[in-house]
Amino acid sequence: MGAQPESGGRTRVDLPRMPAVGALHRRALLGALPGLGGGRRGPELPAVELTVGGVTVDRAQLADYDRVCGFRLTDRLPATFPHVMGFPLALRLMTAPDFPLPLIGLVHVGNRITVHRPITADQALDVTTYAENLRPHDRGRQVDVVLVGSVDGEEVWRGVSTYLGRERTPGGRERGERPEAPAATARWRVEPRVGTEYARVSGDRNPIHTSRLGARLFGFRRPIAHGMWSKAHCLAAVEARLPDAYTVEVAFKLPVPLPSTVNFALLPDGGFALHDSHGRPHLTGLVR
Repeated sequence: MGAQPESGGRTRVDLPRMPAVGALHRRALLGALPGLGGGRRGPELPAVELTVGGVTVDRAQLADYDRVCGFRLTDRLPATFPHVMGFPLALRLMTAPDFPLPLIGLVHVGNRITVHRPITADQALDVTTYAENLRPHDRGRQVDVVLVGSVDGEEVWRGVSTYLGRERTPGGRERGERPEAPAATARWRVEPRVGTEYARVSGDRNPIHTSRLGARLFGFRRPIAHGMWSKAHCLAAVEARLPDAYTVEVAFKLPVPLPSTVNFALLPDGGFALHDSHGRPHLTGLVR
């Protein structure tokens, strides 16, 4: 591991390999327990960026990911797959003791991905992650966790995940009138296996997605689908229409319970949406 000075006030730390996700999840769970590392955190974001060079694609993992999310099986990476490749590095950043928000309880509220050009399975990525834009929110604080994928020094992919750390704050959030749900283009049945299968191919084994008990511990009556599965499945539905370079941004609204039936709507302006059978929104997105 080596540390180097970096522009923007952050220090770059080069790691020899991707961290082990299981150990990081255990660290996060222990840190949530009183007296076992869950003490007061720093008020600022860590001035560091973590990098792993030469991350190769596991073709078996890619094939499984394509199947679980509904993409065609090709050598071109889906826009959401580099997020999976870089997830262990982002998890390492967010489970560090000086990260201001505890991982347990963080809510993924938004994700923006920019594909600068197609990436194929034979290309190794240099992956970098850092956090920025810690800011107040009426339900706590939000932070952006950035992942960047580069090939031979050229940035080819960038993902920005926005997380909400819920905290007690004065006042409350006023609920506005919900707009009418758009007409459904397709209806999908989302079975419980989606949670366990996506956890296996992505490494995101948060128990709210895989266990009824784990979901109840965090206030859900039953497990919920991963937000990034929902985004990926929506992109898979429009895969044939996507250009070589684009940005796709989504806002995660209500979680998708497992099992459930959801309505997917493709909008004429490049937007898309996912709603439940009562018209309540799970996700809204836009490709541009």
